[in-house]
Amino acid sequence: LILFCCAFSIHANTLSSTESLTISRNLTIVSPGKIFELGFFKPSTRPRWYLGIWYKKIPERTYVWVANRDTPLSNSVGTLKISDGNLVILDHSNIRIWSTNTKGDVRSPIVAELLDTGNLVIRYFNNNSQEFLWQSFDFPTDTLLPEMKLGWDRKTGLNRFLRSYKSSNDPTSGSFSYKLETGVYSEFFMLAKNSPVYRTGPWNGIQFIGMPEMRKSDYVIYNFTENNEEVSFTFLMTSQNTYSRLKLSDKGEFERFTWIPTSSQWSLSWSSPKDQCDVYDLCGPYSYCDINTSPICHCIQGFEPKFPEWKLIDVAGGCVRRTPLNCGKDRFLPLKQMKLPDTKTVIVDRKIGMK
Repeated sequence: LILFCCAFSIHANTLSSTESLTISRNLTIVSPGKIFELGFFKPSTRPRWYLGIWYKKIPERTYVWVANRDTPLSNSVGTLKISDGNLVILDHSNIRIWSTNTKGDVRSPIVAELLDTGNLVIRYFNNNSQEFLWQSFDFPTDTLLPEMKLGWDRKTGLNRFLRSYKSSNDPTSGSFSYKLETGVYSEFFMLAKNSPVYRTGPWNGIQFIGMPEMRKSDYVIYNFTENNEEVSFTFLMTSQNTYSRLKLSDKGEFERFTWIPTSSQWSLSWSSPKDQCDVYDLCGPYSYCDINTSPICHCIQGFEPKFPEWKLIDVAGGCVRRTPLNCGKDRFLPLKQMKLPDTKTVIVDRKIGMK
């Protein structure tokens, strides 16, 4: 019985160059606090196997990262091991189907380690610092965990973004992505096959202006960093016993889930886009959207529909000026409860304070 247990479990949170994980033996690696687990899994009845990370303590199997999402194993023969300074997945013919592609010193022994944050890292064997040769947090799948960053590393040029599943039980790269677009004011865009379908609006120092649900709470802190080294967004949990995650669904919804132990289920805290007015460029130029009216698209003051027959089903033309612009008489008018326009090409005087 003791030998049987040991054959099906690795109690340590590291994988050395002399060890390996295989599908047939059902071996896994568990983080020190038993929060996350790494191993091979098959999400559906189809013969496709993946290496992934999921919550260990949560009975409902919830995957937060997948290594070989676009190169699954076609049968139940596969191995994870360290080879030539890299973490690799080999198929039944010992062909490498996935690799971390690091360029460390192959003469120095390395280990793969699963942290309690859910981060799978590669480091030198004799170095326990936060200097990693590679980390899964740099290559998100569809989920953002606490301490994981989305955005640009300006030193390396790495862009961390989310890509949805193809379907709920198929981790293959799907149609939707969630990326940080940098400019004078950075904001997130949701893309469907590289075409924008939603944007958050710029960061105003507290939240992304188009996401009022992203307000402070008792258990989560949102953080946006912009300096010479990075432009990134992350969030932190104030309680280690609370599990929460952000996810880009296969239907194009950016969602926050929090685990409720008393009911043993994930609770949806909020989701965006919230309604039809959140759709990118729905009403066209010089217009605004009001979900409480019919039709929902309207021209701003001083403008009229570009096409007189403008209807809800044909709003791409937007609006045009009623009279030519007169810089001596025309003035700006305030519009309340609006998401600021796309800020990729704006000019900002940064000497002006937030107030």
